[in-house]
Amino acid sequence: MSVIGSPVAAKVESLQVSNQNSTAQTPDLLQQGKLLYDAGQFAEAVKVLQQAITNYRRQGDELRQAVALSNLALAYQQLGRLNEAQQTITDSFNWLKKSPTAQNLGVLAQFLDIQGSIQLELGQTEQALKTWQRAEATYKQLGDRKGMIRSRINQVQAWQVLGFYRRGLTILTELRQQLKSQPHSLMLAVELRSLGDALQLAGDLEQSRQVLQQSLEIAQKLHSAVDISAALFSLGNTAQAQQDKQRAIAFYQQAAAVAPIPIIKVQAQINQLSLLVNTGQETAALTLLPQLQTQLTNLPPSQAAIYARIHLAQSLMKLRNSKGNHIPTSQAIAQICATALQHARSLADRRAESFALGTLGSVYEQTQQWPIAQNLTQQALAIIQSINAPDIAYRWHWQLGRLLKRQGDIQGAIAAYDVAVSELQSIRNDLVAVNRDVQFSFKESVEPVYRESVELLLQANSAQPTAQNLDKARQRIEALQLAELDDFFREACLNAKPVLLDKVVDRDNPTTAIIYPIILPQQLQVIVKIPNQPLRHYAINRSQAEVEEILKQIREDILEPDRTEEVQSLSQQVYNWLIKPIDSNLASSGVDTLVFVLDGALRNIPIAALYDGQQYLVEKYAVALSLGLQLIPPKPLAEIKLNILAAGLVKPPSKFQKQFPPLPEIKSEFNLISQTVGSTTQLLDQDFNSKNLEGKVNASNFNVLHLATHGQFSSSAENTFILAADGPINVTQFDTLLRRRDEIRPEALEMLVLSACQTAAGDNRAALGLAGASIRAGARSTLASLWHISDKSTAILIGEFYRELAKTKVTKAQALRRAQLTLLKNYPNYSRPGYWAPYVLVGNWL
Repeated sequence: MSVIGSPVAAKVESLQVSNQNSTAQTPDLLQQGKLLYDAGQFAEAVKVLQQAITNYRRQGDELRQAVALSNLALAYQQLGRLNEAQQTITDSFNWLKKSPTAQNLGVLAQFLDIQGSIQLELGQTEQALKTWQRAEATYKQLGDRKGMIRSRINQVQAWQVLGFYRRGLTILTELRQQLKSQPHSLMLAVELRSLGDALQLAGDLEQSRQVLQQSLEIAQKLHSAVDISAALFSLGNTAQAQQDKQRAIAFYQQAAAVAPIPIIKVQAQINQLSLLVNTGQETAALTLLPQLQTQLTNLPPSQAAIYARIHLAQSLMKLRNSKGNHIPTSQAIAQICATALQHARSLADRRAESFALGTLGSVYEQTQQWPIAQNLTQQALAIIQSINAPDIAYRWHWQLGRLLKRQGDIQGAIAAYDVAVSELQSIRNDLVAVNRDVQFSFKESVEPVYRESVELLLQANSAQPTAQNLDKARQRIEALQLAELDDFFREACLNAKPVLLDKVVDRDNPTTAIIYPIILPQQLQVIVKIPNQPLRHYAINRSQAEVEEILKQIREDILEPDRTEEVQSLSQQVYNWLIKPIDSNLASSGVDTLVFVLDGALRNIPIAALYDGQQYLVEKYAVALSLGLQLIPPKPLAEIKLNILAAGLVKPPSKFQKQFPPLPEIKSEFNLISQTVGSTTQLLDQDFNSKNLEGKVNASNFNVLHLATHGQFSSSAENTFILAADGPINVTQFDTLLRRRDEIRPEALEMLVLSACQTAAGDNRAALGLAGASIRAGARSTLASLWHISDKSTAILIGEFYRELAKTKVTKAQALRRAQLTLLKNYPNYSRPGYWAPYVLVGNWL
């Protein structure tokens, strides 16, 4: 789903100079023009300012003439007459550059602010950035701190259009500190709004909401309709990112109702329409459409109006997939794109021209007119290659790949997808927010690129895929996992060079096989690496829907005490898909450990509980999970003495007691750990708070962090946490807690153990939170549970796990297997898979 981001830059005031040495008549015209501009009567302001310019020219007053020209440029900008605005502002400061007095420098700096805002609207983003940087330098020369801040806020707009979201957020965070003590002003309202927008793009949604609410309150106190509507618009975007769709619609409605500027009204209504379409409210969307189309027709050409049309076309294409009445025809949608294209060309905005061409190509793709769609897509690509914009180039390469596949050019399609993936990986740092004009959800616009590419590679030939394609396919599915984690954290979280798992298996651990199951729309594909053998591959003809339904049923039934037979039957189906085709190969190769790089919904079931009709998988093999991204070369734990920092919470904080039960067996769990390992530092109950944990982390010489407390893994970082006595510790805080330890001690954290956490119910991507917790802790391995289990059985299993590690010197995967078998074989009350199977080992299995 696409969303128009807030386009409102820092407010540029119309200019004034001292009335000294001027006649009474002309200053009145200049003042009158300013009052008309501030009142939003831009056409009337143009007439008055043109008269003022004529009078100043007669008088030979070049400074006031330049000021009047700059105000005229602002009025032209508000009317959408951007080329006239640009010419006017250029005329206005040619003289000022020759006469660098203090007063003239002050006017020049403000001229630069105006010129930058016009350049941004014309799509000349890099020029706008340079202009605003010159403005900041001029304000600095004058010692004008407010002017410097305004120019820096404007620079953030340009940085974000260019895709540098993190840089923009850094600048705004610094400015927020500087402005904390400032009285309320429109500039403060704009600065807070810009910060709120940047926080929303960075995924810090609650902070974004709070900051935008502050901006709204200031704008309301100062009665600025423009800033009120812009703040409401941004609050709508943040509410939408928080999945609070009804609240987002309400914000967009309010923004449109109070907007004094037509473009903000149109943008708010387009985002409202997009939400209505995506939530199935087609009748409401079609009711809004005629009014929106009328207003859009009346908008003069501008960058914002071009993107408004593109977003409208994208929403209408989704509406075309439904079967309602009065839905616009494909020809009508194509005409909207054609108008956007015409305006982009008239403004010489190459980036917007590419968007319009590519979107028009999408319309023809939808109507299955493949050659026309391909021609338009290739035109869009040609433009992008001349302006270096990988954040949108990948979309058109992806589109070209789909079109070539449709026309039977499989090798051409593979090549196009290869470029699309390469472009995606080149923009990892800012992929999480893409471009402010076209923001897409990860599920819609990133994940399919990888999956469709893998599908092509594995089905390119009617026979077995080539070894090269197999290798590329599994590397691509690993790259997807990395991209998912980037999306989870809203930043590129892994920068170290991965170690190829094959080398670890072939050279150092020849009893381990790696299994890559890949869920595609019509098939389940499996790639297998057996030590010192070439990759092998097999396909199961089960659709994604069929696979996911069985996995969902396993997850539900495995928690029910009377459904063991049903779980075994369903688990046997999954066993037959993943393991049965290679059963004999695994046995003849002496494999004793299976490492799975799981995909999609497979992450939500316990692989150890797969059933062959006689035995569970754990009875034959040790099982571990991997992201396929070994950041640190694996090293056996047997070489290292265990030193544990254990923190636990028996009773959750009062706010969470309805959600999470007490964990009375934690003390027993800690006693078993101490008896087994010996070297243990403990934080229990009230002593386990974020401050104490950070202190112990930095002071203690430990290599295992054991957290026995409730927590939740989710598909979003903000909903992934562990509970301490003083409240939740969010997953993004893990690296803050552990960073100083990493600086003091170069050795990695060997293991993170989360013995009472669980994945969020009903969240198909919740296992991302488990991977995220491991990454944020910087741990080689993480042991955790997919759901909360009886803390008595947990205490037994955890005690056995540590005993095996400390006494028998086996790998972590083998230690977990033996602990699980202890519950399965020796404790009848805990022999059901619901007790022992949910424990998973992620990362280094050695």
